[in-house]
Amino acid sequence: MKRLQPEGWPRPRGYSAGVAGTGTIVFISGQVGWDSEGRFVCEDLVGQTAQALRNVLAVLAEAGGSAQHVARLTWYVTDTSAYLASQRALGIAYRRVMGRNYPAMSVVEVSRLVEAEALVEIEATALIP
Repeated sequence: MKRLQPEGWPRPRGYSAGVAGTGTIVFISGQVGWDSEGRFVCEDLVGQTAQALRNVLAVLAEAGGSAQHVARLTWYVTDTSAYLASQRALGIAYRRVMGRNYPAMSVVEVSRLVEAEALVEIEATALIP
């Protein structure tokens, strides 16, 4: 994958402005922070985010992909203030699960998610060469 960074733009922190590539495109629906039995084992944003990312990678593995193939993430959070206050811890949790792959990413605040306990839902698009 090629990272897209227009000349003169400030360098993004923790994500890429854009990503281009070729291969098998994998679309992963929104994953929340529950385990394989549908139970939320964490009540905090950081823990749920780590689990949601692990769930993204579990789906991606079914197509033969891994964290390095994730090209785009969209995070839906129920509390932007909590997201901003947790950025350092979220970054640590992100790198533990995803390594140093920084795809194109958006974070959107929503009033609630379908799963009442969910604090975050993460969609992904991957490119497997």
